[in-house]
Amino acid sequence: MHAVITRDLSRNFGSRRALQGVSLEVAEGEIFGLLGPNGGGKSTMFKILSTLLPPSAGTAEVFGKDVVADPSAVRSLIGVVFQSPSLDKKLSVRENLEYHGRIYGLSRSERKERIQDLLGRFHLGDRKGDQVGTLSGGLARRVEIAKGMMHRPKLLLLDEPSTGLDPGARMELMAELRLARREEGVTVLMTTHILEEAEDCDQLAILDRGRIVARGTPDGLKAEISGEILTLEAEDLDALKKDIEDKLDLEVEPIAGALRIEAPKAFELSMRLGQDFGDRIQSLHIGRPTLGDVFLRKTGRLFSGEEEVLDQAEVQG
Repeated sequence: MHAVITRDLSRNFGSRRALQGVSLEVAEGEIFGLLGPNGGGKSTMFKILSTLLPPSAGTAEVFGKDVVADPSAVRSLIGVVFQSPSLDKKLSVRENLEYHGRIYGLSRSERKERIQDLLGRFHLGDRKGDQVGTLSGGLARRVEIAKGMMHRPKLLLLDEPSTGLDPGARMELMAELRLARREEGVTVLMTTHILEEAEDCDQLAILDRGRIVARGTPDGLKAEISGEILTLEAEDLDALKKDIEDKLDLEVEPIAGALRIEAPKAFELSMRLGQDFGDRIQSLHIGRPTLGDVFLRKTGRLFSGEEEVLDQAEVQG
């Protein structure tokens, strides 16, 4: 069974279309990422799947339950971790988990057993009595995820889970999600605008301006770009671009104050560029394709992590 299926999912905020006919499938047991710049539609998708926002058109199902027709059933199947902290900072780690377990109707013995299990899994046992407000961002994020898993959800929805975390804490978080997937069989669907975080997902859908522009594994998406990427800096980019294209019959793309060339044999090309244009090139860099390069190819724009966002009135509407 698929954990998530959406068909032609759309959501409008006034005249703005935050989602435009999004169709995707998330297999049970996957760690699936929705990658895109802020304002690209990821959080709108998250809110629809968590039953917080109805779609304007199309359908969405979680383990066969429709988010509009049967929201209570969907809520029993999901755990939700919001981008903004939802923990009570005045309560201890254990008290936050206890409170969440009571909300979901777990018995006293179930709560005790589950809290003990989650404290161990997320390496929080020695911090269980600490007020959440005293924890580092990485530790607090672990508590958020532990809380979201308190009732043993089949699908864990994470909205920008590593916001504010340093790279080390981000890596630890992903390792803990993979462990939870392995030990409990939970499916994870996360939104992210961090390219490095998206690399750790099993499958990705890249969202831009409310549409899916690419879908596949991180390695598969990058493999669509043959060879490597050359980036050149020069004083007169326009003239250098024209001369390279005329002499070498290459496609050269001006991007963010530099020239970009996709090349199957990048090193050989760099030698040729050095011979023919070395006195005009200030710097030359060769790199393997990234998910940012995939985004650039699909949209014609650099991946900055930021886009125009809905104003607050539209979001509330």
